[in-house]
Amino acid sequence: MPLPPVSHRKAVNHLRKADPVLAKLIAAIGPCRYDVKTFGTHFDALCRSIIHQQLSTKAATTIHGRFLDLFAKRTSSPAALLAMSEPTLRGVGLSRQKTAYLRDLAGRIHTGVLPLDHLYTLEDAAIIEYLIQVKGIGVWTAQMFLMFQLGRLDVLPDLDLGIRNAIKKAYRLRGVPTAKRIAKIGAPWRPYASIACWYLWRSVD
Repeated sequence: MPLPPVSHRKAVNHLRKADPVLAKLIAAIGPCRYDVKTFGTHFDALCRSIIHQQLSTKAATTIHGRFLDLFAKRTSSPAALLAMSEPTLRGVGLSRQKTAYLRDLAGRIHTGVLPLDHLYTLEDAAIIEYLIQVKGIGVWTAQMFLMFQLGRLDVLPDLDLGIRNAIKKAYRLRGVPTAKRIAKIGAPWRPYASIACWYLWRSVD
């Protein structure tokens, strides 16, 4: 599916001029290497997000691999998932709750309630509204989908702990900033908030 073109140079130049604090981070970190790393289909990307919740990367990767092994050519699909029994899904290591989340996701896509194949044509806010209707998918997961699956360049995940801590450190705040404070600080970054967040994450790595 088409992704919007990424212009790192244009984005970085904008951020340098718009925010002197961010300009210092950019100078220290160097060239922007933000990239869109799609995880198969959009359906598989969302399944992967659900499976990875509250698990270590190693455990989640193992379970996700077993999950893909259930499908022909390791390509998941809503219809194929709905045809599987709960014991089959639980057998790869999924909890009862995550099994329910995955089936809810598949059901919404299969019936057309969630127009996954056409999400890329919608505005960011509309995509988030669609996704958070799915059990197990919250605003943060939807924002990560926007940034790293669809390549949207103006996403500001104000609930992300890494972003909050990075802003606290970079802007020398006394406490962890609220969503309102982050929105105010991040206003000059528009329309390249995703690129700003990439630098903020790197600053605390």
